[in-house]
Amino acid sequence: MTYDAIVLGGGAAGLFCAAQAGRLGRRVALIEHSDRPGRKILISGGGRANFTNLRVEPRNFLSANPHFAKSALARFTPQHFLDLMRAHRIPYHEKTLGQLFCDRSAQDLLTLLLTECSAGKVELHASTKITAVTRDTRFRVETSRGTMEATTLVVATGGLSIPKTGASGFGYDLARQFGLTIEKPYPALVPLTFDKADQARWGELSGVSTGVVATHGKQHFCERMLYTHRGLSGPAILQISSYWKPGSPLNLDLLPGTDFSTTAPHEARKQLSLKLPQRLAERWLEVEGFTQPVPSVKKIDTRLHHWSLVPAGTEGFDKAEVTGGGVSTAELSSQTMEARQVPGLFFIGEVVDVTGWLGGYNFQWAWASAYAAAQAITGSM
Repeated sequence: MTYDAIVLGGGAAGLFCAAQAGRLGRRVALIEHSDRPGRKILISGGGRANFTNLRVEPRNFLSANPHFAKSALARFTPQHFLDLMRAHRIPYHEKTLGQLFCDRSAQDLLTLLLTECSAGKVELHASTKITAVTRDTRFRVETSRGTMEATTLVVATGGLSIPKTGASGFGYDLARQFGLTIEKPYPALVPLTFDKADQARWGELSGVSTGVVATHGKQHFCERMLYTHRGLSGPAILQISSYWKPGSPLNLDLLPGTDFSTTAPHEARKQLSLKLPQRLAERWLEVEGFTQPVPSVKKIDTRLHHWSLVPAGTEGFDKAEVTGGGVSTAELSSQTMEARQVPGLFFIGEVVDVTGWLGGYNFQWAWASAYAAAQAITGSM
């Protein structure tokens, strides 16, 4: 079977790229190894898919080259995707910090992508195993359903996060096969774990949530933090985890914007229980040694705003929302996502070393990188 383009991976980026190229007149095959496409889409955003963010900027993305994502993000913006949502009459709403979610469920988003693929006459091959990929005058993909050939191959196989959805390192292996380098993959947007000592100190607070400013180096996030039986989670922790380096301290402001130093010493414990969840306030005072009689309130205030701990590690790829690292951006054109040394070979979405913040940014990178590749494939740039 011969096509203009073969897309590997039926996630957000793969589906959108295939649909765009198909709608622009190319004959496209999309290969997905699992029994159905979009499995990760369906569990995203608590089942409602945080499909983009109103405030997308290049600074919301991590990469060895912080400038790489600028071109694609500028050419396909959140407003472009919102136009598509409206065209399909899918209701959505904004939560906090510009985050946009489907009103009903993530199935609406997946249905949109599949409908667009159908409109572009994309041939979807689910439950299809790839056994070999070679290249001569064109790309040749050996599969469990036979051999497929195309002048263009788009790799949208994602990263290593959430292996239960079928995630694998296939895209990295394929990149290496064609001589491309990989920035070491790591779990991103992932809960952090306590060492044994901190687990004994704080593990009983599992389920307690509070607003914090989480800081590592020059990066900080002001959002909610959640204590778990194994460590720390919640938006603030997931965000800072992408910047955290093993063995380094994490700094937390437990009372952002609050001056506790003016509290009268005899009122300190009572006021702290009013400003923090009571269980956290009581445990924190005990563990930090601030028991009756209350010592210097200024000392308590300083510790509250500069509480430091060294996480033991992360919950790993099983619990990571996305994978950091990936195909080196030095190997790709920022305009088209095409490999510089391998004409016709494109990498898009999570498999690339571009990782967004929590809040819809990774979906927007999927749309933007997929659009860039589809425009290049069809000569529509």
